[in-house]
Amino acid sequence: MDLTIAAFSVLILAIILVLGKWVRIKVKLLQRLFLPTSLIAGFIALILGPEILGRLLGREGGIFTSEMVEVWASLPGLLINIVFACLFIGFKLPNPKKMWRIGGPHIALGYTLSFAQYVVGILLAITIITPLFGLSPAAGALIEIAFVGGHGTAAGLQGTFTSLGFEEGYDLAIGLSTVGILAGIIVGMILINWGARNGKSKTLSHPDEISVEEQSGIIKVDNRSSAGLQTTSPMSIEPLTLHIGFVGLSIFIGFLLLEAFQWLEAVTYGPAIGVYLFEYVPLFPFAMIGGILLQLFLSKFDRYQLVDRELINRIQGVALDFLIISAMASLSLQVIGENFIPFIILAIAGIVLNVGLFLYLGPRMIPEYWFERGLGDFGQSTGVAATGIMLMKTVDPENKSPALNAFGYKQIVFEPMVGGGLITAAAVPFIIQFGAIPVLIVSTILMIIFWIIGVKVFGKKKK
Repeated sequence: MDLTIAAFSVLILAIILVLGKWVRIKVKLLQRLFLPTSLIAGFIALILGPEILGRLLGREGGIFTSEMVEVWASLPGLLINIVFACLFIGFKLPNPKKMWRIGGPHIALGYTLSFAQYVVGILLAITIITPLFGLSPAAGALIEIAFVGGHGTAAGLQGTFTSLGFEEGYDLAIGLSTVGILAGIIVGMILINWGARNGKSKTLSHPDEISVEEQSGIIKVDNRSSAGLQTTSPMSIEPLTLHIGFVGLSIFIGFLLLEAFQWLEAVTYGPAIGVYLFEYVPLFPFAMIGGILLQLFLSKFDRYQLVDRELINRIQGVALDFLIISAMASLSLQVIGENFIPFIILAIAGIVLNVGLFLYLGPRMIPEYWFERGLGDFGQSTGVAATGIMLMKTVDPENKSPALNAFGYKQIVFEPMVGGGLITAAAVPFIIQFGAIPVLIVSTILMIIFWIIGVKVFGKKKK
């Protein structure tokens, strides 16, 4: 691939992101819906690209070149490694007892929601989607991959989908991720309005209290804070460069771990029983583990405190913005059109399931501020963690509840496994190699276990 074309393609995405921000500022409806700029820009790129304008004009790439679209299609699978490597670098790991006491209700609710998505998805796959529409039973994993994992996880699994003969899974997952984010934000805002008007929220008495600043996404000059601290002198090394180096080191550690597991699999049980799992597991969950290992090392040996969490957040945010817009720009609407009914079935099932479990389990699992705290889990289970954080900040802008801290503690136990973690990455290979029924049984058992923990352990603490 020509590096000049690759660089120019990324440059065009950056320009479209600026255009998307301008559109968001000018269109009040988009502000009230709290749609992220990367998603708006992704829709612009999709409209101007090969799938819509290209088909209307009879031009392969729309207003873009086919080479540019090819670059965009390859970006999400690379950028997701950066997003996951950044998850725990610079994140101070709390005391396990404190983490369980404060974040435990979120851990129980989050896992219940994730495994419930596998249960419902696989049931739909084996009863309707596979026998009637001929899709792979692995389609049962798409709700959790797309809704909890999001665009990044879907993109990171592109190679897995292809190698297991489920190529259409990638475009369906990207499409469902878009539906998930839209539903998470729109339904989430409807729930916030409902909760504020009906006394469910203890922090927001009326939806009109949501500030104009939050809606526009523009921070007033007097309220602006630093995007990060300089932990090193730029005369020695630019602080941002150092932090990018830490992210790269985390990804490399993850790469070595994945290679080691693939080698062990190839020389032990793989040839003996004919089952290969790590061969189909992508890099990004191991990049996250690499970040955790690096953070453990730095916590013990870095007496200079070189890592600034805010700079890591900025790196992660840039990667996520470009990941979403590139995934949207290269989305195949034809694949979704060919599988439209299964796509709609999975989308509706995922949304209804998440809303129902949030309203039913939230007050039964979370002992205090259930509405504010549960919204984070609803947002994450429908449209990734960023959606959950946005909903919590909207309903609790002054941070009166323990929602944000508890939600952060949850991620330490949650992200390594589901929502893009090892279980999410292994779900499709497990279904293909062991069958949908065993995975359904295991998912059902785990869902029930976390359901009981949430209701019986944490729910009883409610005053």
